[in-house]
Amino acid sequence: MKRTSPAALALLVLGGGVVAFLAELAIAASGLPIIIPPISLGVTLVAIGVVVVLLAWPIRRAVRASVKVHIDPFRAMRVAVLAKASAFSGALFTGAGIGLLFYLLSRSVAPVSTSLWLAVAMAAGGLILLIAGLVAEHFCVLPPDDRDSETQQPHGSHA
Repeated sequence: MKRTSPAALALLVLGGGVVAFLAELAIAASGLPIIIPPISLGVTLVAIGVVVVLLAWPIRRAVRASVKVHIDPFRAMRVAVLAKASAFSGALFTGAGIGLLFYLLSRSVAPVSTSLWLAVAMAAGGLILLIAGLVAEHFCVLPPDDRDSETQQPHGSHA
């Protein structure tokens, strides 16, 4: 599995911000109340980030152990995929929080300070989830298996 690319994360942040900004603009133009994220969203994003890192920690500990410890590669792969999904989700939530913040700051009416802080909490929770996903993905990198290197022949040699 390839590492998460910074370009993909940047595009997700940008896309989430643009979609959130335009959605709030369309909702306000239709006369409906705008969407303000609850504080529980930011807290939940942070909690998910902590859980993802806690799931990846035993894999890192086993990889770094001086004594040879068997690691279930399927478990490591599942946690790595969860970490990658968390990084992508964190990027989207960060962008959406920034988009909501830009919309609130661009209004001609002064925004309520609590709505600003809730948008900041969403963006911060998304950023923490993004960072936690990248850290957990780094924790799940397994070293090459010794058996794999023994079975492969050097380049250019024929059997």
